[in-house]
This record gives sequence, structure tokens and C-alpha cells, in this order.
Amino acid sequence: MRLNRNKKIVKYLRRSIILIILIGIILTFIDKTYSSALYDSKEAAFAKIQKSPQYRDGKFRDAVEWKQPTFTEYVGVMWEFLFGGEQRTPNRALPRQNIDMERFQDASKNQLTVFWAGHSSLFINIDGYKILTDPVFEKKVSILGPARFNGDAPLDVNKIPLVDVVIVSHNHYDHLNKYSIQLLNGKTKKFIVPLAVGAQLRQWGVPANKITELDWWEELKVTDELTITATPSQHFSGRGLTDRDKTLWASWVIKAPRHKVFFSGDSGYFEGFKKIGGKYGPFDMTFIECGAYNEKWRHIHMYPEETVQACLDLKGKLLQPIHWGTFNLSMHSWYEPMERVSKAAEAAGVKIATPVVGGITEYDKNIPTEKWWKQMITQNK
Repeated sequence: MRLNRNKKIVKYLRRSIILIILIGIILTFIDKTYSSALYDSKEAAFAKIQKSPQYRDGKFRDAVEWKQPTFTEYVGVMWEFLFGGEQRTPNRALPRQNIDMERFQDASKNQLTVFWAGHSSLFINIDGYKILTDPVFEKKVSILGPARFNGDAPLDVNKIPLVDVVIVSHNHYDHLNKYSIQLLNGKTKKFIVPLAVGAQLRQWGVPANKITELDWWEELKVTDELTITATPSQHFSGRGLTDRDKTLWASWVIKAPRHKVFFSGDSGYFEGFKKIGGKYGPFDMTFIECGAYNEKWRHIHMYPEETVQACLDLKGKLLQPIHWGTFNLSMHSWYEPMERVSKAAEAAGVKIATPVVGGITEYDKNIPTEKWWKQMITQNK
């Protein structure tokens, strides 16, 4: 009996390895990713990449080197992901609201109004400027990737108005989505991305004059009143088997006349948050990831308790957790990030906003604080 069990384990391991390889190969051919190597050597963008302190030996690097998982460890992670027993997806649809595009378009100059479209996608109206972060509107992040818990994104894509800026934190599928970028191409004045990501957007049809690539600590004055700065994060990049770390990743500071916010993108916890907070803080709102964590990759994704600490480091007045409740990307239960982050925030005296997907947060006016996921936990049991 034990022999049969061992044979089954070996069989599942072989299938897992084959699945990993197939996914990598398929993604590589489905979505050919441009990297720094595909820039013409005479282009200014290529010269800028070569001069970046983050770019060494043909790849971008984190400020602090961390040990990447071995292939054996990666297979073990895939095994756990495929056959783990946690409740990683809800048993029923989560509460949601459709984003009010008329409210998003409000031209009032003294406001900080934010709609959460799920995961790391935010519709931000900051002092009348309309900004989107990591827009992902498709049901699935890739052909073989996980589907949104609630199916469609909480908006009518045909009603998205002209926006001032689209910010992309890095080129992973759950943050840089071809369908969404092409949809927004005719609705966006400016795309701001980390170094070497611009070529991917150009491949998808975005004109070069609409794209600005920034290195860490580099800023762009979009107007006399709106400044966007790329700041460090601790992560990695790549969309296939051959482009690992060929493009940069970043967090972002958005400064308007009356308000200032921080958007983390993806990141593990690191000392850089203190440096960012010291240079650009305090922030009215911090949008910081708190999902898809695991001990095996804690260098690239934060635990919820670290999310709270990052907010403190950044001198944030209000924390809105992101990167949770949308896709099944780790081994923890779908609701665990909010259980842990809300507990940690309460203990640290950090105020948090907890909107449902599509919900609105109005800084200093209407801060959603309901722990709505608790009811869902009860209903799902």
C-alpha cells in the first residue's frame, strides 16, 4: 500500500514538473516580451537602461540580493499550490459595486477619491487628475492563469473616460495586461512605466510619445501641479522563460497640489520604505500589497503585518491594502490577508480603508471600514 502511495506521489510530481515547463513555454510564445536587449543600441532608452545603477550584467537587480528558489523548491511550491487544502477561492460571489465613472471624472480640485477595481487596479482622482494603476480588466490574467473571483471587472470598460496617466508597476501578467493597455490606448494621455517596459507597450500599439520610462528616484512633472516619481520596490520581472529581470519594477509616489499618495506595486518588505517615507512622506494614502505571500518567497511579497509596518515607515495617514481578494496566487485562504492586516493595523494604531471590489474611498470624507469578508467567511463554511 505504501509502495502504491509513493508511486502516486512520483506520478503527481512528474505531472507538476511537466505542467510547469509547459506553462513557461506556452506563455513565452503567446506573449513575446520585449526587453532591454530588443531596444536599438542607438536609442536613448537603451542608453538610459545601460546607465541605470539597477542594471548589471544584462539584468535588473534589487538593492539587496536575495536567494532565488531552486528548481526543486519551485516544484515543491507548485505541488503545494495544486494540491493544498486551504480555501483559496470563495465559495460564492464576493460583494462588489460597479465603479461610478461620473464620480471618478469629478473635476473638483480638492479631493482624493479612489475606486478599487480589484487586485492592484485603482482609479484615483487626486485633486481632479485621473490616474489608473496596474489596470487589469480581463477575467483571467493570462490564458493559463487564475480567473477573477467575481468574473468580470467591476466596471463598464466602454464608459472609462479620458484619463491623465496610466501607471504600470512591473510587467507581470497580473499587473500589465495586453487587453487593458490596448483598451486604454485611445483614452490615456500618458503611460508611465519602469525602465525597459516601454517596448512592450509599443509592441501592443501604444505610440512612443505617450510612454515615459523611469528609473528609481526619477520623477516626471506631468503638469506644473502633478509629479509622479518612480521609487524602489523589492521584486522581479518576467513574462516567459527567457526574459527574467530584463525589465525594471517600481513603486510610485503621486504628488498633486493638495494630496500625495504612495502605490507599492509588488514588493517584499525592505528598508527602502523608510527611505521613501523620509524623502517623500507623509502620505495621505498608501496603497500597499498584502496578499500572495508565502515563506518561500517572502523577499518579493509582504506578510500583512509587514504591510502595516511599511505604512508606518512611509508615514502614511491611511492604509488601503491591495493585491488581495481577486486572484488565487498563493497558498493562504482568500480572506486571510485582511484578517491579519486588520488585526495588525488595530494593534499599531494604523487607520485602514476596506472597500469591497469597485467600492469608493473618499479621503477625509468617506472611509469604508466594514470587515465585510467576515460575513463571507461565515457564509462560505
